[in-house]
Amino acid sequence: QVQLVESGGGLVQAGGSLRLSCAASGRTFGNYAMGWFRQAPGKEREFVAAISWSGGSTYYADSVKGRFTISRDNAKNTVYLQMNSLKPEDTAVYYCAAKRYLGNAQAMGAAPASYDYWGQGTQVTVSS
Repeated sequence: QVQLVESGGGLVQAGGSLRLSCAASGRTFGNYAMGWFRQAPGKEREFVAAISWSGGSTYYADSVKGRFTISRDNAKNTVYLQMNSLKPEDTAVYYCAAKRYLGNAQAMGAAPASYDYWGQGTQVTVSS
């Protein structure tokens, strides 16, 4: 069982930056691949980024590639999402997710159903 708690959301102007954090419980965090998803009002939850159990591979949605960076610190049981050059269309509730998986981040896929555990979400609002 893994419990996930996101933090770091807020209101920012377009072009600004935010760093989201996701703290995980449990002693086997290093066995889990991690992902970030987002959901805007009236839209389906969409994939943002994923990172392998070791941090050695990452995978991004085309919409955030070059602007967002996913990273993890297994010693702190935490995964991060650094978001730069934010746009109003990035406004959403951001969720972190975990999957017990020891392979490549891209091979894990971008479907929400691929993940086993979810956090409660943190709101990110980007004003124009």
